[in-house]
Amino acid sequence: MARKTKAQAQETKSLLIEAAIDCFASRGVSATSLSEIAEHAGMTRGAIYWHFKNKIELFKEIWVNSDQEIDLLHLEFASLYPNDPLGQLKHFLISFLQSLVVDERRRKIMEIIYHKCEFVGEMQSMNQLDQKLILEDYPKIAEKLSLCIQANQLPLTLDTQRSAVVCRAYITGVIENWLFSPASFDMQALAPTLVQTMIDLLQYSPSLRTASHC
Repeated sequence: MARKTKAQAQETKSLLIEAAIDCFASRGVSATSLSEIAEHAGMTRGAIYWHFKNKIELFKEIWVNSDQEIDLLHLEFASLYPNDPLGQLKHFLISFLQSLVVDERRRKIMEIIYHKCEFVGEMQSMNQLDQKLILEDYPKIAEKLSLCIQANQLPLTLDTQRSAVVCRAYITGVIENWLFSPASFDMQALAPTLVQTMIDLLQYSPSLRTASHC
């Protein structure tokens, strides 16, 4: 019975999270109330407060879970291309960009993070989470690029720190622009070319070389 109760509680929590994703994507985070989320889930506000202290905590869980899902996707491609770090990076990015077209849930979450959340008022504290995730991204990207260098897939003189900034800016820019106007370009068809363009930049741009080789 205890296990069943725990399972039911987890199911309730999952339903509330999915309802919140729908409401945040439709109305924006600031304009969505907990009452609207509860109504969309067919529950009461009390059900939300059983699992979350407030809307900020609910939104944070959605964001952190999404980041963890992306980490798992990285691991999946690492296993698919065990001795090919550049292939891991390339195919992960292509898959992620294309998933925004076919995976409605992932697209909604990205829309919320990029366009439906204002870091003001009660949401201002989420700035710290955003900054934390960005700061964690740079060394992860730089490490991946270092592995590519060790595998002789990228130039030995590549400045991995500078390149990490460029890579993150490039990919987030592609995502942000497409989410804002999906009709502006065919993400599904163009994703491989967009990713290869970034790789070409890493391989051939002299401005991404270490200072002694610029």
